[in-house]
Amino acid sequence: MISLRTVGLLIIEDGRLLLAYSKNKRCFYLPGGKVDPGELPENALCREIAEELNVDLEEQDYHYYTHISAPAFGEEENVIMEQDCYLLTRTVDPQASAEIGEVRYFSLGEYRKEKAQAPGVIVILTLLMKHGLIV
Repeated sequence: MISLRTVGLLIIEDGRLLLAYSKNKRCFYLPGGKVDPGELPENALCREIAEELNVDLEEQDYHYYTHISAPAFGEEENVIMEQDCYLLTRTVDPQASAEIGEVRYFSLGEYRKEKAQAPGVIVILTLLMKHGLIV
């Protein structure tokens, strides 16, 4: 198995989780991305969110929520995504960048209706619902 270190930002509004549509992978996924070698996860989070959502984050804008593991969507079968998830603690106005087709808020039930579903998104939506953070 190959581990892929990633970070994701949890933006919750009105009981739904914000997901970003990747034009490359043709799937909605958690905003964030890969952690470069030698990079701190928090630095990767801020870099990726600025690139994808045009939102500049400061350290006080988020806190660590959980770690998830799931098969990496759009990668070879033996690749497992290891993702640190951070919960946003302030209001933002996310705008899709060139690499992102759109951003949309989802409940677990709404995401389950999507043609392409990333396993990690199912994991985090299920956990957020269990903790009462989304509907």
